[in-house]
Amino acid sequence: MPHCPFCTTNRERIAENNLAFAIYDGFPVNLGHALIIPKRHVANFFELSAEERMACFDLVSEVQLTLASAYRPDGYNVGININEAGGQTIFHVHIHLIPRYRGDVEQPRGGVRGVIPNKQGY
Repeated sequence: MPHCPFCTTNRERIAENNLAFAIYDGFPVNLGHALIIPKRHVANFFELSAEERMACFDLVSEVQLTLASAYRPDGYNVGININEAGGQTIFHVHIHLIPRYRGDVEQPRGGVRGVIPNKQGY
């Protein structure tokens, strides 16, 4: 797909297997923010094959080890935006692996619930 930035990227890969690869996010929300991307162009995570999902999550684990060694984060968020209503802006599946650091936000409680800010605290 020539219009897809992930299909045409030549950015350095953090890790790779036969079905997926990982790169650093071009617009990171924190130091070490990485993306895990299936090689096949698929827009919706739920349309990946079981083998592709496994390959992606194998890389999530592998990249986490790399980030732990390189950046020493205190926690992580793992997220997938699916469809426009879910916040997806690049319509090629990608999994965000975001290192978190003590003090990077005032109140981290609720983590991924912060996608709807008034629902984060509970």
